Amino acid sequence: MLSFRNVYRLRRQGFTLIELLVVIAIIAVLIALLLPAVQSAREAARRAQCLNNLKQLGLGAHNYASVNGCFPPMCSGPELAGTGSYDVGWSFSWPMALLPQVEQQQIFNALNFGSKPRGPENSTVGYTQLAGMLCPSEDVSRQPSAPWAATSYHGNMGGPGIIQRFTGTMVAGTKWSTHPNLGVVSVANVSDGLSNTAIFSERLMGIYGAGSSTPYPFLNSPDAKRGFYDVTGGATGDKNDASLAMAFYNLCKSLPGTTQAKQSSNIGYIWTAAYFVHGTIAYNHFGPPNTVACHNYAAEPGSMWEISSGIAAPTSRHAGGVNMALCDGSVKFIKDSVNLQTWWVLGTRRGSEVISADSY
Repeated sequence: MLSFRNVYRLRRQGFTLIELLVVIAIIAVLIALLLPAVQSAREAARRAQCLNNLKQLGLGAHNYASVNGCFPPMCSGPELAGTGSYDVGWSFSWPMALLPQVEQQQIFNALNFGSKPRGPENSTVGYTQLAGMLCPSEDVSRQPSAPWAATSYHGNMGGPGIIQRFTGTMVAGTKWSTHPNLGVVSVANVSDGLSNTAIFSERLMGIYGAGSSTPYPFLNSPDAKRGFYDVTGGATGDKNDASLAMAFYNLCKSLPGTTQAKQSSNIGYIWTAAYFVHGTIAYNHFGPPNTVACHNYAAEPGSMWEISSGIAAPTSRHAGGVNMALCDGSVKFIKDSVNLQTWWVLGTRRGSEVISADSY
């Protein structure tokens, strides 16, 4: 027969409410400590995959140069893909040229080069989203111009256009313009050194429906880097004056947080088509990484899509910087804090500037 004392001891084998609450609190603290570590590990894996995507594009560009004697141009094919329509001046993009070099020959064979890149004849290819053209850290729920497939990766158009336009490694041919910096870019043309000149980087995609069903982002919003902001001051391109470039950069930085973007869905909105002055599939080395994009109205009053004289920096969800492929095939993580002059130098192919690898 159990005594009262033994019964009491049997009942004391369970947890009291206070003990249960303490255990729950300890578990909550452990989860709170563990979750950031898990998220950090996942982001490290995504960043590594992004690096690999850029590595494949860089190697593809080298293979292309071995076969064709030059890096792929920003635009290829006929300079007029349509007449009297929105496709005038548009042509096939640099990723299209790289398809055979990145194990996508089947998609390349499906292209109809005699038709518009954004026309129905090429919609099957244009709607095909290639995993290697998207950064795994990209978190938009829909492509900016769905169902057209988008891209996170962009070609280097050059340094500040106010100083000199089209000084990068990813520019159009001379049939689009008579500008002296346009034309094919061979390995020999990159006289600043392949290891000190960028060829590809990444940009956050624009917002689907921005300006219609969705408002353009404000500068103080989390999606500010997906917008394109208008700056009425500035100077026209090709001034060979670094002080004018710095003045425009400071104007862009000083925009108030309540400024609303004037464009968004043009960034990375279609990977199959390009226009030689647009930022749909190009970036530049004006503002440092993760600087918001600023339209230079003084140089480009007609279109919010043009970036040849404005700011269209690489942007990402990676903490503290962006991934960038160099012309020698290497890929590096470039911090937001990179020296501005060093950043400008990395964007030009033959500026005769001298930098060391440890400066970035």
